[in-house]
Amino acid sequence: MAGQAKKATKKFEKNRLKDTLEKRKEFAKIKQRNQVKAKKKARNAKDNAISTEDDIKPLQRNRGPDEQEAFNDMSVDQFFEGGFELPKPNKTARALQKGKRKRDSDDASSEDSNGSSNADDQPFSDEERDSTGQDGMENHQGDLDALAEKDPKFYEYLKENDAELLDFGGGDLAEVDQLSETEKPRKKQKKNTGKARAEDAIAQDREEEDANGQIEVTMAMVSKWETAMVEQQSLRAMRRVVLAFRTAAYVNADDGKEHKYSISNSDVYHQLLMLALEHVPSVLQHHIPAKESPTGKVRIATDTKKYRTLTPLFKSHSAAVLHLLENLSDAPTLKKTLDSLVPLLPYLLSFKKVLKSLIKSVVDIWSDTSATDSTRITAFLVIRRLAVISDTSIRTALLKITYQGLVKGSRITNPHTLPAINLMKNSAAELWSIDPEIGYTTGFVYIRQLAVHLRTSITQPTKDSYKQIYNWQYVHSLDFWSRMVSTHCSPASNHSLKASSDSPLHPLLYPLVQITLGALRLIPTPTYYPLRFQLTRSLLRVSRATNTYIPLAPSLLEVLQSAEMTKPPKPSTLKALDFTTALRVPKAYLRTRSYQDGLGEQLVELLAEFFGIWAKHIAFPELALPPVVQLKRWVKTVSASAGTTAHNGTNPKVKGNKNSRVTSSVTLLIQKIKSNARWIEERRRHVDFGPSNREGVEGFLRDVDVEDTPLGAFAEGLRRKGEEREKVLEKAREAERKDRARDKEEEAEMDVDGVDIEEDEDAE
Repeated sequence: MAGQAKKATKKFEKNRLKDTLEKRKEFAKIKQRNQVKAKKKARNAKDNAISTEDDIKPLQRNRGPDEQEAFNDMSVDQFFEGGFELPKPNKTARALQKGKRKRDSDDASSEDSNGSSNADDQPFSDEERDSTGQDGMENHQGDLDALAEKDPKFYEYLKENDAELLDFGGGDLAEVDQLSETEKPRKKQKKNTGKARAEDAIAQDREEEDANGQIEVTMAMVSKWETAMVEQQSLRAMRRVVLAFRTAAYVNADDGKEHKYSISNSDVYHQLLMLALEHVPSVLQHHIPAKESPTGKVRIATDTKKYRTLTPLFKSHSAAVLHLLENLSDAPTLKKTLDSLVPLLPYLLSFKKVLKSLIKSVVDIWSDTSATDSTRITAFLVIRRLAVISDTSIRTALLKITYQGLVKGSRITNPHTLPAINLMKNSAAELWSIDPEIGYTTGFVYIRQLAVHLRTSITQPTKDSYKQIYNWQYVHSLDFWSRMVSTHCSPASNHSLKASSDSPLHPLLYPLVQITLGALRLIPTPTYYPLRFQLTRSLLRVSRATNTYIPLAPSLLEVLQSAEMTKPPKPSTLKALDFTTALRVPKAYLRTRSYQDGLGEQLVELLAEFFGIWAKHIAFPELALPPVVQLKRWVKTVSASAGTTAHNGTNPKVKGNKNSRVTSSVTLLIQKIKSNARWIEERRRHVDFGPSNREGVEGFLRDVDVEDTPLGAFAEGLRRKGEEREKVLEKAREAERKDRARDKEEEAEMDVDGVDIEEDEDAE
């Protein structure tokens, strides 16, 4: 019937229409990519044709009519394939041709130039352009090699009159010398005599080649390069420094590549590294200035001929710097190398491959807990600078790689690596404030990932499913997100926020708290009480910074009611457990006096911190009443005793833990809480508003510091006591590290002495 679709059409729409549309879209993308590639090849072929015609025209002008006609009948490929004896060109004609070539290049440059473009708006990479340029470089080098074999006389002629055309040791960097020749001379020519001599000396470097065809870098050459780069901002000198620096970076690498320069002196090696790291970025900035806007965006003229010519130069230099980063172990040199990357970042924003390798290398250094703090801070400054000047796509990838590096670096946690891990978490939290919208997106993705792991462990329990949650990487991830939310949702640290809910990252608070509470009570056994305390401290940080109430007292009172705290402990000589670097307790510690004392200290400190956050809140008396009742009941239970003593001196009917130290500390906590409740009640008697007045409730005792309250002063004292104890432990660890290092040195000396004695005995 008319107006109704056929059965075959409906079947096609149901089963195959979607796939057909997707295939058409993919075909359109491939077609568009091929068109772009064809345009680039056509442009490259046009540029090569223009440059080849310019090179041939001076030779044609010096020939007779017959010879000129022979050249007109030949193509460029036929010309290079034939064997010709060419006369020396006329100097006057060659000088005129130079002027014409300069005008032609200026015209081509003016046609290609269309103004400045924003580096942030460029694509993340252009792999097709990279591959095309590399193929052109290899083809050109092959043509020159074939020319040297088929027509050695013409090759010698080019070597004498246009040696730079054959100087292909720098790969696709040969056009840099043309830019150096077209640099504008200064008005006062008298002052340029020394600079001209330096340029002439640089041009004569090829005469110092050794038997292997390599140029040995000397201190005099490095000094000449430095003079030319500092005084004249010479591109030719920078090109030679980049080539020599690439040799220095790959000095121990077996990459199978032949380098133009060779370095055998350690002093020359060090001086060359310092020259390249300090002055190559400054010369690049002089010729291609990067302008930064007040919003942090960087603009570079990417559509000029000079930028296209220098692109292989700074890409090669950046690749050498990244290779050097992966093999350096000296902290000062590593720090200097990282500093040199900062001014190069604006020029690499358009190259995804190089930028991806750079981010990974720098993040690996930043997340290496064995590196020095100064080196890791320098690496973070590189990461932060890239996050500021980059666009959305780069910034998203940067945040993801940084978080992955944080998780990877926090796998091993001990007293020696914990400060480095805390440095990572505190520094990484700053990156999420650069772009809060992207920060919320990435944060939501990874917090949701943590929630999926927790849900899987609860809904599909297996023998080892809890290990996905109860490990250092999961705990450090939750702690990191708590630091991030606390940093960027706190009105105290961000004065632009009137309330914590004004921050774009505030919606992450609720899921983070729910996941942390779920992980905290996943396995409520005494073995994992240290993990519970770790996560409790993370939630206390969030509650204090955002002024958000989180019910933490029940989970802490649950520990107090456990058998570890209510039954008498076993005597033990074990040293005190370090709760800052422990997630689970060894079986030897369970039901011991040492473990019970540690639990008592942690519980009193955490309860004091929890109630101290709300010590000046108008509802503190009502908030503290139920926990105080439970604490009193616990003290009464553990202090009571009944029954008779058995023949071995123990009383099986005794109720209590017989630990006066823990009981007295809990009793003191109860007194401080009750004292603070009375202090609040005295001050709220004089208020003239009711509970429904939200503004009056939030403004109650706003000008009073928490430390001025009875409970706040008590919590501050416990905090200082814990910091002093941590300092003493850190001194003990430092002494232990020094003793261990001394023992290793003595063992090494003993091994050397033993080898010497054996050699003497063999000699006898």
